[in-house]
Amino acid sequence: MPSPSPSPQPPSPGRSADVRRRFAEEARSERPDLATLCLLLAAEADGALDEPGLDAAQIELDRLAGLLPHRPGGPRAWAVALRDLLGERCGFHGTPADYRRLESSLLHEVLRRRRGLPILLSVVWMEVARRAGAPVYGVALPGHFVVGFGHDGPPVLADPFDGGRLMTGADADLVVAGTTGGSLDPSMLTPADPLDVVLRVLNNIRAWAAARPEQSAVALWALDLSLLLPSHPARLRYERAQLLVQRGSFVDGAAELEAYAEVVAAVDEPAADRIRGQARAARALLN
Repeated sequence: MPSPSPSPQPPSPGRSADVRRRFAEEARSERPDLATLCLLLAAEADGALDEPGLDAAQIELDRLAGLLPHRPGGPRAWAVALRDLLGERCGFHGTPADYRRLESSLLHEVLRRRRGLPILLSVVWMEVARRAGAPVYGVALPGHFVVGFGHDGPPVLADPFDGGRLMTGADADLVVAGTTGGSLDPSMLTPADPLDVVLRVLNNIRAWAAARPEQSAVALWALDLSLLLPSHPARLRYERAQLLVQRGSFVDGAAELEAYAEVVAAVDEPAADRIRGQARAARALLN
């Protein structure tokens, strides 16, 4: 069995600071651009992704959009056109092995390899379709991201991970049942906000790194970018503090634990005291 390819190497500190500044600005803009955010996220992971590389990825999305038929028809016709182009002609799809690769969460690599996780393949579908004028949006089903077509009436769902296969209501029910044990709720078909999509991508990266202790640096930058989003779970600050301590940054980790304890104290003083105790224990590791 061939050995896995090495993970992308991070950018220089100066390049990373610039990428993060641009990421934060885009995330806080009036209409955040999903492709731009995903590419800046990728640039934080891969120091080889420079400005020409960022431009080339956007150009590739434009090129693919130009291959679609002009206004093929209603939502189902759009879904079929995307399946025929991206899934069949271009070969975009996913396999279980893609879950083991960080590149499967990086948009420029997904465009190059034509392989990726469901959510990144869905980003390709959405960005190509959007450029062509399709009524498309992301659908964050529990455990499996897909795309929807049509803004009025029941959506037409497609699964980019399966090459753009059109999904029936029963298919969507099976996805939900397999993940939650429950049934599909109409609220699960609500269009996903671009920033929620980006946060979910970052959550996937954190999960990938959590299973690989030697990749704690990846987990740290994924947390840092998550915290730059205008809305994020407050507990991410606690997770970041714990990660700093695990990486040996005891002073910084303790300071973040103490700061988080002050936030928690407003609603749960006993929990805040426990976190302060963790901060003291982190500082004691310096002795």
